[in-house]
Amino acid sequence: MISFENDYNTGAHPQILARLAETNLEPLTGYGADHYCESAKNKIREACGCLDAEVEFLVGGTQTNAAVISTMLKDYEGVIAADTGHVNVHEAGAIEYTGHKVLALPQKEGKLSAADLSSYIDGFYADETYEHMVFPGMVYISHPTEYGTLYTKAELEALAEVCRSRSIPLFLDGARLGYGLMSRHTDVTLQDIARLCDVFYIGGTKVGALCGEAVVFTKQNRPPHFINSIKKRGALLAKGRLLGIQFDTLFTDNLYFEISRHAINMAEGLKKVLEGRQIEFYLKSPTNQQFVILENERISELKKDVMFSFWEKYDENHTVIRFVTSWATTREDLAALDRALEEYSC
Repeated sequence: MISFENDYNTGAHPQILARLAETNLEPLTGYGADHYCESAKNKIREACGCLDAEVEFLVGGTQTNAAVISTMLKDYEGVIAADTGHVNVHEAGAIEYTGHKVLALPQKEGKLSAADLSSYIDGFYADETYEHMVFPGMVYISHPTEYGTLYTKAELEALAEVCRSRSIPLFLDGARLGYGLMSRHTDVTLQDIARLCDVFYIGGTKVGALCGEAVVFTKQNRPPHFINSIKKRGALLAKGRLLGIQFDTLFTDNLYFEISRHAINMAEGLKKVLEGRQIEFYLKSPTNQQFVILENERISELKKDVMFSFWEKYDENHTVIRFVTSWATTREDLAALDRALEEYSC
């Protein structure tokens, strides 16, 4: 079975597994207070060009989003997100479970626009009954978006300016950040993100780690007693060493960026395979997620040999599906997919 289902369907990069094995019997302080976590934090600060950033490790993306959003918002505030945003669609109401509403706005190819954001906030305060409404207290975006699309630097700067002018934080979900940074079609760097965002996270789960996300607070704005808040939300790992060692490895010798670039190269190869088999694209993403349109009656045939993800219904007879490459995708995987699509096309 060939798998292009997601970018977390394999374990971890071999260098990470080797480092975990090498350090396995070393007794270390728990909850992220060990020297590997501190080393990883320093390497992340350097990579971000933000030496006074505050960095914390959490176990997964949903826990990270819920912990960051709920601790940075006041109890009467909600978080603005694209209506396709991960926190609005694919996190099972985790944000609402914390007592905060997701304020969904229209999007284009998964992205929020500064103009729409500004209009929404201005409209909120122009309503004389706003005291009876959920206040906009934070803006959530993801880079890449749910559709694998990317914000340009100009778009990020415009969003950041709106947030600054309204004194609300800009939070960037970077679950797949490596793949966005290594895209051939981006002008955004990690340093740009650290400069423009109030908080963001660097995803490990989808980019070579067994698990883990590194949250970066860039403006000396980490919520007070954040570790206490993480633990209360069930997101603090006792064996914090597991996260520190993984991120320390990822940020040694540019491993995080090199394996992300590999996934992008494989995605470009994937596009050529799909184009060669005359598969219709729903959206050509510049990152590692590719969305195509297939006939419903033929999808079950392809499923016999290939794993992929349902995305959305296109019409009565067609469905949008997603193919995803990762740090672990090989050219042999692409060749096998090409053979499977040849049979599908017959």
